[in-house]
Amino acid sequence: MRVCLNCVSYDARVAQECRDRRAEPVAEKHRANFCEYFEFVRREFIGAESAGSREATARDQLKKLLSD
Repeated sequence: MRVCLNCVSYDARVAQECRDRRAEPVAEKHRANFCEYFEFVRREFIGAESAGSREATARDQLKKLLSD
């Protein structure tokens, strides 16, 4: 779970893909490492109920597009 991809400092758009300049470069961002500056990123969980509503919205838009 302690991988660069789960860290607050991970950013694919910056050098070494890490915003924290004190951290040593990590070659494999998807594997576990022992970075002392690691902090879990907080992400919003999207549950099944919201995914269902997105599906229904997409289906409605498709029906409108294909209807005569």
